[in-house]
Amino acid sequence: MVSPPPDPHLPLPTLLSVVIPARDEAGCIASTVNHLHIELALNEIPHEIVVVDDGSTDETWAILQREAAKIAELKPIQNIGRNGFGHAVIYGLEQARGDALMVMMADESDDVRDAVRYWKKLCEGYECVFGSRFVKGGGVIDYPFVKYFFNRAGNLFIRFLFGIKLNDTTNAFKAYRRNVIEGCRPLLSPHFNLTVEIPLKAIIRGYSWAVIPITWRNRRSGVAKLKIKEMGSRYLFIIFYVWIEKYFSRGDYKKVTTTTTTTPSR
Repeated sequence: MVSPPPDPHLPLPTLLSVVIPARDEAGCIASTVNHLHIELALNEIPHEIVVVDDGSTDETWAILQREAAKIAELKPIQNIGRNGFGHAVIYGLEQARGDALMVMMADESDDVRDAVRYWKKLCEGYECVFGSRFVKGGGVIDYPFVKYFFNRAGNLFIRFLFGIKLNDTTNAFKAYRRNVIEGCRPLLSPHFNLTVEIPLKAIIRGYSWAVIPITWRNRRSGVAKLKIKEMGSRYLFIIFYVWIEKYFSRGDYKKVTTTTTTTPSR
């Protein structure tokens, strides 16, 4: 399954909204938002950073309030509904104002320089940009072996099931035009399985996409929130849900492509 070509006639995005879910990330959240803001500002990318405090019990919210007083582009919000990675991301996407939307982790595992490359790829006319840590030019630093094993096995399974070349579907760090997020609704995943729901829906519904190499490093503070044992069945549920849509919905959810016709001059 290959991507439709980019559309050079799509309007250039005007504002990048980076959505960052954060739960008990007091040890790194200030560094994450500052490094991201500096990198985007240096590259003259109009942006806002929407950090969703997902029920933190540490100083995360207080730190965000302090940083927001210094960074006008930082928009901290609190998830007042049910907690969970997926719930927090969906809430952040709903509050974001940008026509380009990016999901990024709070723990500094994602390289802020890659955020610039995502933006530039969207500007080429792609509707989605997916990063891969496992293609030429990408890489991982200090990746726990057990997580690495399950990551590669899971992504191989997804590639086989959907017939796609994307080999890092489970990675959360991705970018979309707003029309893609709206076209992928309803979003069902309350947890980390949202990281596969959105890209798989975007692919099978006909949005254009590109893959770029990215780098990832293990968190240097705090505790990882992804629990493999808890997430296995949730990933399988959403993968098979989208697979059923792909083969049995008869295209009911496909992207609607509008064409314009011109009347010949007389």
